[in-house]
Amino acid sequence: MPRRAPDPAQVREDLLAVAPWVADPDAHERPARPVLAAAVRSSLRTLEHAAPGHSVEVRVPPFGAVQCIEGPRHTRGTPPNVVETDAATWLALALGLLSWDAAADRVSASGHRAPEIARWLPVVDVHRRCENG
Repeated sequence: MPRRAPDPAQVREDLLAVAPWVADPDAHERPARPVLAAAVRSSLRTLEHAAPGHSVEVRVPPFGAVQCIEGPRHTRGTPPNVVETDAATWLALALGLLSWDAAADRVSASGHRAPEIARWLPVVDVHRRCENG
């Protein structure tokens, strides 16, 4: 049974708490580990619920991993479709500060279905939200 869907307001709060650092890590202090963990985990859970399924595994070590996107379920060993990246890159993708194509050198994506997660990014688009008020 899937985990309960995250509260959208909490996800937005978690992501906006790290947004200044993600946007400009040289000008802002790295957020505390629990703040980073909350942002990564809530955004991963949002992806998991937006794109339910088990054909792609998205990993952001050491904070979390989820399976998403409809298709064949993988149950043993390393899944054939895996996306793995660091917290800063994942958060930039989740916030819409970095596009999937621009992140190519910072993301390990294996399997032909892995790039499909781009369809569900960003989780919270800070640019659009700011423009709309």
